[in-house]
Amino acid sequence: MADRQPVLVIVSEDPRVSHRANEGIRIALGVVAGENPVQVVLSGPAVPLLDEDTDDLVDGDDIAKFRAALKKLGIPFHIEATALPSVPDWNVEGHPVVSVSATEIAALVARASRFLVF
Repeated sequence: MADRQPVLVIVSEDPRVSHRANEGIRIALGVVAGENPVQVVLSGPAVPLLDEDTDDLVDGDDIAKFRAALKKLGIPFHIEATALPSVPDWNVEGHPVVSVSATEIAALVARASRFLVF
């Protein structure tokens, strides 16, 4: 069986002001539950999705649940390198993270079977 191309979920909405960031990772979890390969990219203002304290995030409790489920499934977050935070309270739960450039994000899009942008 040939490898299936992944579904790419790109989240660039700020989870501190928009429900769309939460919807992006919720849908990524739903797609992977359907046994489809999934890659998740967090771009620009979306990187607070991995902040330790979710109280300041819209849908913070849901975000914590969805990202924990993605971690349990071994789904890494591809983080736009220019947006990668260096603060100590970011990604304290140790979610798998892959730093990617804009060129690498474009390559992920080119290899994806489908993509969803939030």
